[in-house]
Amino acid sequence: MWIADNWKDYEILDTSNGEKLERWGDYILVRPDPQVLWNTEHTHPAWKKKNGHYHRSKAGGGHWEFFNLPDTWSIDYELPSSKITFNLKPFTFKHTGVFPEQATNWDFSYNKIKDAINKNRKIKVLNLFAYTGGATLAAAAAGANVTHVDASKGMVGWAKENMVSSGLSNALIRWLVDDCIKFVQREIRRGNTYDAIIMDPPSYGRGPKGEIWKIEDSIYEFIKLTTQLLSKEPLFFLINSYTTGLAPGVLTYMMKKSLEENKLPAASIEAMEIGLPVNKSGFVLPCGASARCTW
Repeated sequence: MWIADNWKDYEILDTSNGEKLERWGDYILVRPDPQVLWNTEHTHPAWKKKNGHYHRSKAGGGHWEFFNLPDTWSIDYELPSSKITFNLKPFTFKHTGVFPEQATNWDFSYNKIKDAINKNRKIKVLNLFAYTGGATLAAAAAGANVTHVDASKGMVGWAKENMVSSGLSNALIRWLVDDCIKFVQREIRRGNTYDAIIMDPPSYGRGPKGEIWKIEDSIYEFIKLTTQLLSKEPLFFLINSYTTGLAPGVLTYMMKKSLEENKLPAASIEAMEIGLPVNKSGFVLPCGASARCTW
């Protein structure tokens, strides 16, 4: 398992009864997590000091309950030789604007790009379903030219705010509000290529014009399509999934088959669960799966 264990401003303090107790900088949140199937005693003192609690509804969705939590605040993440900053706020369905477990992938991308740039390569990165920009900022901090694509105008705006807070206003980032499939199709027709591709597709979503995305119907064909954008000297292709059923072995199979069908150079492919350490138990909470294809 790849573990995001380099955080200083974030940690899971405890887990119990379908919920995780988290520290986000100076604030404590309780949020639901479907992986927490155990019901242990709430002995950690922070359970009684929470600043926000997301209550899931049996009918679907849920709502936040706040206790002296500001509307927005920020946390930092230390990359190997840089720092990125995230502006946080609780919003729709328990989210805060960051998936902390992705830090393990940010470190991977940063190191691969930095090594390539130190060898006098110019690296172009495509980040699809890019959300609030964690992967974009890590790649830009390493010195890459990044194209950031997400269907949500609000998420792209939020990512730009994180860019400013991270001191990366002069970084080479192109921001696009677009349907990822249509964007990739256009880039193929234009003959554009990228040295590294990152994607974190949702289980279900809609494009800016109402386009419907269902991962089980679309993911393989989309991976196969997107690999056509790899340059003649590709660096890596990283895909992440939170969807049940897309296990590491499934991601590996799809990547291998896509490269084979497009007659692309053989690559090293690793796929694992990603996770976050839990302070109280010392165990690791699984948080999805990632596959990393490298050349």
